[in-house]
Amino acid sequence: MLSTNILLADPEHLTRIGLRALVSSIDGLQIVSEVNNEDELLKELIQKSPDIVVVDYNHPSLFQPSSISRIKKQLPETKIMVITSDNNKANIYRVLELGVNSFLTKTCDETEFVDAFKAVIKGEKFFCTRILDYLLEKSFSRPEPVATTPLTPREIEIVRLIAKGLIAKEIGSELNLSTHTIYTHRKKIMRKLSISSSSELVMYALNVGIIESPLPK
Repeated sequence: MLSTNILLADPEHLTRIGLRALVSSIDGLQIVSEVNNEDELLKELIQKSPDIVVVDYNHPSLFQPSSISRIKKQLPETKIMVITSDNNKANIYRVLELGVNSFLTKTCDETEFVDAFKAVIKGEKFFCTRILDYLLEKSFSRPEPVATTPLTPREIEIVRLIAKGLIAKEIGSELNLSTHTIYTHRKKIMRKLSISSSSELVMYALNVGIIESPLPK
């Protein structure tokens, strides 16, 4: 069984100890590097090419939201899991807009952490309960929600499946379409709605009533 390689980007020693213990309890996961600042992170990305980067962006001068953009630019296929103590909603929304694969707070329980790792390994997104609450709050606080959508019935069907956390291959299997066709539909949907990330798509789907609740845990 191939291991999923993880890079920990967090300057907090106790946090890294806890994550090491958690990762060791999950089959197929392996920590290949730990870094304390962005410079170290960018060097290790080149040397280790991790499958997952676990990062806390809330350490000014060490890690910040722009660090996530740099990870995505350097290794676009690497999945990004945010685990942070940040409670600033504006920061959280900004990071979600960057299209991270998972977002948890350091107050989450062990079950949520384990579920998040397992989801990301499978290519699914995972947001902890608190972050889902923030997404709902943001979507329902908009003063003039859109009542209609320019999407076709097929596109709406695909949006619902994306919101459930399914990847392109799974959506294709569900709808008896090729993975390439699903990617084509997804690009067309994003272009039509002028959005660029899955988190934006989920919020849009909530606003127009395409889905009634955010992603399940």
